[in-house]
Amino acid sequence: MFDLQALDLARMQFAFTVSFHILFPAITVGLAGYLVVLEGLWLKTHNDTYRDLYHFWSKIFAVNFGMGVVSGLVMAYQFGTNWSLFSDFAGPITGTLLTYEVLTAFFLEAGFLGVMLFGWGRVGRRLHFFSTLLVSLGTLISTFWILASNSWMQTPQGYEIVNGQVIPMDWLAIVFNPSFLYRLAHMATAAFVATAFFVGASAAWHLLRGRDNPAIRTMLSMAMWMTLIVAPIQAVIGDFHGLNTLKYQPAKIAAIEGHWENVGNEPTPLILFGWPDMKEEKTRFAVEIPYLGSLILTHSLDKQVPALKSFAPEDRPNSTIVFWSFRVMAGLGMLMILTGLWSLWLRKRGTLYRCRPFLYLAMFMGPSGLIAILAGWFTTEIGRQPWVVYGLMRTADASSGHSLMQMSITLALFVVVYFSLFGVGIGYMMRLVRKGPKTNEGAEVSHGGPGQKRTPARPLSAADDDAEDNGTSLNKGN
Repeated sequence: MFDLQALDLARMQFAFTVSFHILFPAITVGLAGYLVVLEGLWLKTHNDTYRDLYHFWSKIFAVNFGMGVVSGLVMAYQFGTNWSLFSDFAGPITGTLLTYEVLTAFFLEAGFLGVMLFGWGRVGRRLHFFSTLLVSLGTLISTFWILASNSWMQTPQGYEIVNGQVIPMDWLAIVFNPSFLYRLAHMATAAFVATAFFVGASAAWHLLRGRDNPAIRTMLSMAMWMTLIVAPIQAVIGDFHGLNTLKYQPAKIAAIEGHWENVGNEPTPLILFGWPDMKEEKTRFAVEIPYLGSLILTHSLDKQVPALKSFAPEDRPNSTIVFWSFRVMAGLGMLMILTGLWSLWLRKRGTLYRCRPFLYLAMFMGPSGLIAILAGWFTTEIGRQPWVVYGLMRTADASSGHSLMQMSITLALFVVVYFSLFGVGIGYMMRLVRKGPKTNEGAEVSHGGPGQKRTPARPLSAADDDAEDNGTSLNKGN
């Protein structure tokens, strides 16, 4: 019916697993930074509201961190099972970069995560804050190495090809390839914005249900300040990223714009909406704004943007998909900026916590950051096609060559297992969110001993019994 080949299913399988995985590290990065701020403010001001919020969000962080680790392991195995020819070709570079991520970021997080989650009241305040800080640093270092590997695949340099394999020649050039800093800034900022909307939506949900207290108000206030400041910065970073992509991956930009051909020396219009037709080589139902495409993408009113027809058909990305995925990302970004501006206006009027239309908007915007991240990832990765390493190795030459039946079975299994496993995990995390922060949480900590609760030393144990409304617990070990 869909005329799919084994290669298509291999790509879908990797896209499916990465789409699940990318959500958890994004929230992990954002929440880790948020926890650093909360604990730092508590140490400075001695305001127990910050302490209560720290303990509340550390539980959600623990669940999210655990799911991120599990989903990440599956991706690593796929490089060997489904994309073995890619691993043979690019492994000396991508494998090394991912090893650096494990040796630096993962070990750093693992070393201090236990102190952060279970050391409250058992170690000094400064040491505990130091542990939280290092866990947050570890998430950013992890982002650094992952984005270095992905960016090299987008804009490779610092290598030589010897006997059909890339050999690293200049590691500084490999890591700091032309697109790396733009992608790193864009992804890290997206993680903080997504977390801000997650936190803000949680606060709005409680306020709409009449639970108005200092902790809930602080959650909403901090989330909206973050949105107001960082969402416009993200738009500026995105603009610089787009200029970099225009220089190094012009076919991707042409696909994003749904722009098929230039007419004489006329500037390029911006197509707001339309339906790019890859077979007919045109964008149907296009709604255009003259000159605006040239202004946004070249910062001039006379330069032209490269057109899809200037590239061979086999070298063109699928414009139908990236055209709309980019607009989902950009549209949500504009809505985020407007949300931040509205919150500022309400804050000045003193109605930020009582304006129900705004609270409903904040609640429904909760997943917007994660949706924007997925849309941006689709734009980046599908826009790179037909290359797995841009200009060096085509995706069709990178797969392991499994049969259609094998890929169909494994993809179906992944879908069932992922929705079952991570569905439970996400549901558990949402139950934690619904419970909300408790007053004086963390004021007293049991150190164990006869008749006292002992906390099992695993990350998910940091999410205690309070997730269950009926008094039962997912953690029964004492």
